[in-house]
Amino acid sequence: MSKVKKAVITAAGRGTRQYPASSAMQKEMFPLVDTDGLAKPVIQIIGEEAINAGVEEICIVTQPGEEAQYLQYFKGMSKETLQAFKGKDWAIEASKKLEDFGQRLSFVAQDKPEGYGHAVYQARKFVGNDPFLLMLGDHIYISAAEQGGNCATQLIRKYESAGMEAMSAVQATPSNLLGQFGAIKGSITDPAKGIYRVEAIYEKPTAEYAAQHLRSSDLPPGMYLCHFGMHVFPPAIFESIEYHIKNNIREKNEIQLTNAQEYMRSRMLKGSYAACTVDGQRFDTGIPYGLMESQLALALAGKHRAEIVEAMARLLAEQLRSVAKR
Repeated sequence: MSKVKKAVITAAGRGTRQYPASSAMQKEMFPLVDTDGLAKPVIQIIGEEAINAGVEEICIVTQPGEEAQYLQYFKGMSKETLQAFKGKDWAIEASKKLEDFGQRLSFVAQDKPEGYGHAVYQARKFVGNDPFLLMLGDHIYISAAEQGGNCATQLIRKYESAGMEAMSAVQATPSNLLGQFGAIKGSITDPAKGIYRVEAIYEKPTAEYAAQHLRSSDLPPGMYLCHFGMHVFPPAIFESIEYHIKNNIREKNEIQLTNAQEYMRSRMLKGSYAACTVDGQRFDTGIPYGLMESQLALALAGKHRAEIVEAMARLLAEQLRSVAKR
C-alpha cells in the first residue's frame, strides 16, 4: 500500500454565509490566531495539519483566478522586508515555513459551482494513481490525543494499519444535527482503534431515515456516525464521481461527493471501505458563529490559554454584573 503523501483541499465555495467579508477575500484566507500564537489564514492552518501528518504535496481547488492571491501570500519575505524584521527571529522562521509551504502547492480551478463532488473531481490529474488525504478548506481540527498526533495523523495511521482502500474520519453525532453532515452506517471491527467497516453512506439524512437505515450497533439510540470532514481515498473516487457527472446524477442539483462515496463503496471497493473515529474536534470556519468558535477553541488549546481563560473570566463576570443590575 502506498503512503499518503498528497492532499487535496477544496476551497472553491462562494463564501455566501460569510458575506460581506467574503467579498473582500476568500473565506479560506480569513485570519485566525493558531495554537502557536501566530496569526494565519485558515487555509494555512489546514495545510499545516496535512504537512504535520506527513503530506508532501497539496492541491488547492479554487475558483478561477484565485491562484495568484494564494501564491502572493505563500512566499517568503523579500530582502527589503527581511531588513524590516531584523532581530525578530520568530517572524523570519515563520517566513521560511511559509515559503516551504508555498513550494508544496498546486492549484486547479473549478470553473462552475457544480457541487462538492465536482470540486474534488478537478484534482484527479494531481492525484494520479496515489491515495490522497481530502480536507475541507473551511474546517480546522484540534486534536485531543496526547500522543496520537493531530487529527490527520490519526486518520492516516488508522488507514495504513487497517489495510483498507478507503477510510473516512467520523464522529458520533446526535440526530438533531444530521441535516448538516453526511452519515455512515458502520459495523465495528476494531473497538480499541474505533474502526468500522462501512455498510452505507448517505448525505444529510432525516432523523427518520437514519433511524431506519443508518444505525451503528455500538452507538446509543439517537447517535450516528457522521463525516468529520477528512478522508483518505484511492483514485477510484474519481472514476465514481465521473460516473455521476456523465449520467447527470445529482442531489439538490449538485454533484455530491457522498453519492460518489456510496457508489465507490458498493460497486468498486468490495467491502474495503472503513471509517474511524478521531480523538479531536472539527470546527466550521465557513459560518460566522463557527469562525468565532474556531478562534475560541484555538485560543484555549494554544500557548496563550492562561491569558484567554483570565480574559473570559473577566468578561463573564462583567456580563453577570450587567445582568444583576437589570
